[in-house]
Amino acid sequence: MAVDEGVAPAANVSEDGAVHRLKPNAIGLLGVVFMAVATAAPITAMTGNVPFMVSSGNGIGAPASYLVAMVVLAIFSVGFTSMAKHITSTGAFYGFISYGLGRTAGLASGLLATFAYAVFEPALIGIFSTFATGTFKDQTGLDIPWWVFALVMLAVNATGTWFGVSVAEKLLVVLLGTEVTVLAAMAISVALHGFTFGPVNPVNAFKGTSAGLGLFFAFWSWVGFESTAMYGEESRDPKKIIPKATMISVLGVGVFYVFVSWMAIIGNGETEAVAAASSANPLALFFNPTEHYVGHWAVDLMQWLMITGSLACGMAFHNCASRYMYALGREGVLPSLKNTIGRTHAKHGSPHIAGLVQTVVSAVLIVAFWLTSKDPANALYVLLAILGTMAILVVQAVCSFAVLAYFRKNHPESRHWFRTFTAPLVGGLAMLAVVVLLVSNMSVAAGAESDSLVLKATPWLVGLVAATGIGYAQYLKRRAPERYALLGRTVLEETKER
Repeated sequence: MAVDEGVAPAANVSEDGAVHRLKPNAIGLLGVVFMAVATAAPITAMTGNVPFMVSSGNGIGAPASYLVAMVVLAIFSVGFTSMAKHITSTGAFYGFISYGLGRTAGLASGLLATFAYAVFEPALIGIFSTFATGTFKDQTGLDIPWWVFALVMLAVNATGTWFGVSVAEKLLVVLLGTEVTVLAAMAISVALHGFTFGPVNPVNAFKGTSAGLGLFFAFWSWVGFESTAMYGEESRDPKKIIPKATMISVLGVGVFYVFVSWMAIIGNGETEAVAAASSANPLALFFNPTEHYVGHWAVDLMQWLMITGSLACGMAFHNCASRYMYALGREGVLPSLKNTIGRTHAKHGSPHIAGLVQTVVSAVLIVAFWLTSKDPANALYVLLAILGTMAILVVQAVCSFAVLAYFRKNHPESRHWFRTFTAPLVGGLAMLAVVVLLVSNMSVAAGAESDSLVLKATPWLVGLVAATGIGYAQYLKRRAPERYALLGRTVLEETKER
């Protein structure tokens, strides 16, 4: 094993002799796939993103933009999974980048990833609350304040993390299964009546009102697929499961996105689809073909599944944020964290304290938006999602270059011209291009909140978090080299680089 920056590798036990670890062998291949797919929230990505892409992005080329994004992310995943075969780390990007580009870059990336997932949860709580408020009012006549639903989701997420990943997995299997089924029913019903290939012509991904905006939303729809790596410690045979789960998530979600968005457009008619997406009720893009080809009952069901789908997504992000906090805490980034967020539940083997901290972080952000009378969808969801997406895209790009560096220095037997060089190079450059797309389209994507201080501060907040990680890592290197040595290095033998 190569050791970077002249620092000894981490010990296999913590300073007090106690190893606080996540519950091993708690989840299999399908469980990891479901956890990763849940972060993508298929029904939320479809009903939330596709209408906007069709009306203001690349028009009927929205399915083609998903096709382009799938190819790019598959190339990125080739390098990502090559590294996952050698390193199993609950901190995922944090660990990977630490081994590839050094501990300083690793800590900066770890803080950025933690920051991203921490703001994704309240963002999803915002859209969940919007879906729930609207559905209850439409179908039951009850006018319930959105913050009531926000409290419910906070409680569900906190409880799921407390009792461990296997509990969350079982709930997510049910939630994802139902939402995928109703979208697939619409898409298959439309396909049986015939279709054209214009919406999936790759050329159309680069046309429309704003092709860059459409492509950005396509990539946005995949955010969280890389979370497969952070379940390595809790999975069975992670060196095989994590690479498989990552590629299944990318390709499976991609094929689903392309097919469902394609059939939604065909089900309306290409011209009518743009009109529906641009109407006062953009969800008509999905509701119209669902009602026509499946039945009104499916439209009612879809409204409820939009609630459960966003709940599943928020729960998955809560798990991700908790595990990143746990990984940073267990390695003693700050000494006080080791026996707080770096601990696991004695019975459930879950990062229970980190989960509670994440609940508090989400609650504080939600209350801040509520006190300023901000809309849970247009402000809480959109602004925090853009903020988190920028952070995670930067980390993904850095991770690609970390793969390049890692295999240049390590494991000559695993080096390959495509898997460990071309794929991560192309993937990294593509991720940087998506960051540029985000920055150039931020104000349009934010819609009514285009003048928000949060939006204007987004690039600066991302830069500040990264700079904090770099600065603190350099401080530890000079003042506490024994703690610096632990950065990005898990403390368990079976999760070390090999």
